[in-house]
Amino acid sequence: MGMLDKNTLKTITDKLTEEKARLEGELNQFADKTAVADDFNARLPQYGDKEDENAAEVATYADNLSLERALEKELRDVNSALKLIAEGKYGLCKYCSQAIEVKRLLARPTSTSCVACKKTLTQEL
Repeated sequence: MGMLDKNTLKTITDKLTEEKARLEGELNQFADKTAVADDFNARLPQYGDKEDENAAEVATYADNLSLERALEKELRDVNSALKLIAEGKYGLCKYCSQAIEVKRLLARPTSTSCVACKKTLTQEL
């Protein structure tokens, strides 16, 4: 696992677990969990039956749908990081298999690439 000691790994695991709870909490405010892992469906808000209320419901629903997708993606990233930790494969770059810098992992625990590979990728875009 490269430079990750047990304490650092615990810190990262705790961060990821907190983040998972936060994301699920946010999603639960406006969406219902489905039978599929990490999948939620935004609820259509009910403001009333007037035309402007219906328009507001649709607008809020559209905002919630894009928020739902963003939060679900974050939740998937968090869960895959936790899975990698459980499998003992956490902290390695998925492109070059080198250890990801500890500072990077602490700042962004869902990182799956080292800084060098990330720079190469963003320059290609």
